[in-house]
Amino acid sequence: MFKTPGSRVAGLVGASLNQKLLASTQRNHLCVRSLIQLCRSEPAQWITFQHLNFLKRQYVTKNIGGLSQRARPKQEPVTSMLDDRDDTVVQIQQIPAIKPQSGVVVPGSEASSLQDEPEAARQAHLEARQWKELRVDYSDLPGVYARLSKIKLTALVVTTAAAGYAMAPVPFDPVTFVMASVGTGLSSCMANSINQYFEVPFDSNMNRTKNRPLVRGQISPLHAVSFALACGIPGVTLLTLAVNPLTGFLGALNIFLYTCCYTPLKRLSITNTWVGSVVGAIPPIMGWTAAMGTLDPGALLLGGFLYSWQFPHFNALSWNLREDYSRGGYRMMSVTHPALCKRVALRHSVGLIGLSTLCPVLDVTTWTFPLISLPINLYISYLAFRFYRHADRQNARKLFFCSLWHLPMLLLLMLTCKKRRPVPEDTVKPVVNPLALQS
Repeated sequence: MFKTPGSRVAGLVGASLNQKLLASTQRNHLCVRSLIQLCRSEPAQWITFQHLNFLKRQYVTKNIGGLSQRARPKQEPVTSMLDDRDDTVVQIQQIPAIKPQSGVVVPGSEASSLQDEPEAARQAHLEARQWKELRVDYSDLPGVYARLSKIKLTALVVTTAAAGYAMAPVPFDPVTFVMASVGTGLSSCMANSINQYFEVPFDSNMNRTKNRPLVRGQISPLHAVSFALACGIPGVTLLTLAVNPLTGFLGALNIFLYTCCYTPLKRLSITNTWVGSVVGAIPPIMGWTAAMGTLDPGALLLGGFLYSWQFPHFNALSWNLREDYSRGGYRMMSVTHPALCKRVALRHSVGLIGLSTLCPVLDVTTWTFPLISLPINLYISYLAFRFYRHADRQNARKLFFCSLWHLPMLLLLMLTCKKRRPVPEDTVKPVVNPLALQS
């Protein structure tokens, strides 16, 4: 059959390989059949990737600057709710439809209900959801104007301006004093009204300001702006013409700083607190310039008192209103930089002692003022130190209420210790004796 020995050997090798392949095919066929039967009979014993250690997922975690691997723990096998071997039929009880009760709004049903309503009812429903101005009686307008102009803050501004006028070393002129006070108050009303006009969307999110007139719709925005212009234009004009141009310029500058710098900065940066302190420091300077007509070191010293006093006052106030300011989107020190908020309050509280010492140096008061004002300055510094060490609601509230009586007491002590300057001789009119003229 085989012509050569080589071909005979090749035929023997091929026959042996063929027998081995037929035997392995039968064994493989049996393995496949057994595997299929095992999968059909015991689904819970299926081989999954969780049974293979080398296929477990590895998670790389960072541990103290180094990298380490941690294997994900093996999950418990989840048993199937429906067994393949169980051919029983499970009946599912049908849940009856829930009828909507009156007064309960089902999500997603509002749009369909609006489509089913007639056109007139749909328009009325949409108009009811829109913002609209409330009808206010004319008898309620004074109260609305008072809240719009922040009457308490305006009264504080006028008081500090009056204190600046009283501290000026010139004879008291009641007419100029009244004109300066009225003009300063009108300018403050305009600044506060414009401030509320800009902050309506943000005041509505705060519990402290959600009842303001513009937020509640008691007056229209045009009405508020008209009221602001009706106060600001006569106020600045009165300060410029009836007092002096320097005071009028300071009044207009204060309106600009409060409405165009401080108000937008409240949502941009914490520097708004420093800008607001400058705004609060200008009114006593206006009172001084209304009496003197010039900008002296004494006027800047009075402004420095108001500048430093506002930090413990406002920082303590804003500490308990952090949630409100955060909800309104205002960037205050108490919200974004709490540690800086406490340090600044303490720093400026102690600074009031140094400013009190400068008063007799600049011939504003006698040397008695630093001594008699030392107890109240030490007390507010002590409360600021407690607020710095333990910033809680109670310490913040104590510091805030102390600042409310500290400023009036400080100004009153300053007035009692005011240094009287002698009147120049050239301004003294000679007294003519009528008896001497007859003789």
